[in-house]
Amino acid sequence: MPESERIVPEFKRIPKHIGVIPDGNRRWAADRNMDKSEGYSHGVWPGFELYELCVALGVQELTLYGFTVDNTKRPAIQKKAFQKACVDAVKELANRDAELLVIGNTESHNFPKELMPYTKRTKFGTGKIKVNFLVNYGWDWDLKQKGGLASSDISRIDLIIRWGGRMRLSGFLPIQSVYADIYVLDELWPDFKPEHLYRALEWYQDQDVTLGG
Repeated sequence: MPESERIVPEFKRIPKHIGVIPDGNRRWAADRNMDKSEGYSHGVWPGFELYELCVALGVQELTLYGFTVDNTKRPAIQKKAFQKACVDAVKELANRDAELLVIGNTESHNFPKELMPYTKRTKFGTGKIKVNFLVNYGWDWDLKQKGGLASSDISRIDLIIRWGGRMRLSGFLPIQSVYADIYVLDELWPDFKPEHLYRALEWYQDQDVTLGG
């Protein structure tokens, strides 16, 4: 749906930066008697539905987990599937309005070479929103880089939304997440609906904003 036709609820508080852990792709596929590897391709378009909603709401920055260094230990067919899904997502984002930054261990053969040009922030269209994509990302790799944090260009996260029911961060940007509010949905990521985001934002309205003060 074009942004001009999209109707979204009004919220008094909109997080400047939302982090997304899109979990449940493999479980979603298994529930449908599909190979687990097939779930990843079904997780691409939900990301763009979320992107459009965040643009409409005025979110300034959006960070999504692509895959982690630990994920690459999975069977080869699954690894190829989530690598391809990440490349397909970036190719589609190039047709939108965003400032993209891909963060991850580029020295590993597991990092898709097609994404190398985007390891420095790249503007697509009018660049309405910053989009950070964690690809072959490892929290320890991030923290151990010479010269400082590898993800230093990513701002502090206000709200993290995780699909799939797991109540953990799974290494998601540990420095930027230090004061993030975390909302967990039981629904699996490929089943994304706008109401999932709205539920998280409704919950966020009542959260503490003192940052420890």
